[in-house]
Amino acid sequence: MQRRVGIDPCFLKLHSATVSDERTGQVPPPTLRARFAERTSLLAYAIFSPIDYWPLLAAFLGGVVVLLALDLFVIERLAHGGATPAQQAKRQMAVSIAWTVICVLTALGVAWAFRQFALSEITANPALLEDTRYFKMEPAKAAGTLFLEFLTGYVVELSLSIDNLFVFLVIFRYFGLDHDKQHRVLFWGIVGAVVFRAIFIGIGSVLVSYAWVLILMGVFLIVTGIKLVASEEKKLEPEKNPLIRMLSRVLPISKQFDGTHFFTRLDGRLAFTPLFIALIVVETTDVAFAVDSVPAVLAISQEPLVAFGSNICAILGLRAMFFVVAEAMQKFHLLKYGLGLVLVWVGLKMTALPYFFRDDLTNPQGHVPIPLSLGVIIALIGGTMLLSLVIPPKPEVSEPMAAEQHQGDSTDG
Repeated sequence: MQRRVGIDPCFLKLHSATVSDERTGQVPPPTLRARFAERTSLLAYAIFSPIDYWPLLAAFLGGVVVLLALDLFVIERLAHGGATPAQQAKRQMAVSIAWTVICVLTALGVAWAFRQFALSEITANPALLEDTRYFKMEPAKAAGTLFLEFLTGYVVELSLSIDNLFVFLVIFRYFGLDHDKQHRVLFWGIVGAVVFRAIFIGIGSVLVSYAWVLILMGVFLIVTGIKLVASEEKKLEPEKNPLIRMLSRVLPISKQFDGTHFFTRLDGRLAFTPLFIALIVVETTDVAFAVDSVPAVLAISQEPLVAFGSNICAILGLRAMFFVVAEAMQKFHLLKYGLGLVLVWVGLKMTALPYFFRDDLTNPQGHVPIPLSLGVIIALIGGTMLLSLVIPPKPEVSEPMAAEQHQGDSTDG
């Protein structure tokens, strides 16, 4: 499609859905943007700006609310009812597995539904692709690319989230939380994660319109990935969390739990329970994780709805997945290397790789093919998981034993 000279492309995107086709004399069906909103220039590079397509975003957020309500009011009740502790644990595991499968299928359904919606909108108004990275694509190919970008972003965020489960497990053990307390902290932690991811992705989607921001994000991901591969895991110390230390100075905190409540009464005053402190630790930890995951997903797709949708779909199943894989995933001791290499790959995709894939005719911007990117990510994650089953982990050496061995070496010297 040739770009018309002398006419604002934004004007074309808004009005081409209502202008008669000169060849057929028919009026193309109006797109959702033409029905609900005028074109905004804030995210002009995006096909589907969430500002213009707010009904689509509202529908997605409505579905998120429904799933969270089901998780809180239905799934958790189904997880209870075992006559013995063993039966209760078995029931909880079965419910968690079923809910995990539902969340994965929901993510795939959302990705496919978005593909069909994109195909319909772009077919009705091909001018939507103008000034975007999909400009020279046919509607079907553009919709298929968005679908693959959604799946790739979902896989990356899900992989990073699984790694985060290890940290959550350490936090829960530190605070001595049972299943019910863990569920409550994870549920409200996910609610907070949805809010913070929306903020981060919203800001990032505006910034990535500048090429230098993409380069900075890419360099940041490469450095983060290298550090993840090269550095030793740090011991988690929740008591040193600066936010917790600040809250403990200004707010009353009870030393005793009060069931699954975040607040209790202490000497007649409202006070926070240790469960609320655990929630704060989980939230601040997730914010730190988002610093890595948000640039990673924006490197895969700069379409705000794709980045946000894939990110949130991965987070929604995190609570149920925790009870399914948190313990088992500790066997995959090499997974952090795969995640580090994924971050390096995504960083290279934003910085160096476009120079190798650039073609003046077919790929002037040097975009790395999404099927290739998805294949590399799956290979890195799956490969390190398989190697973890083949290569045994290094035995941990306790500090007293290490000190004794060091003293013996000094004596021999």
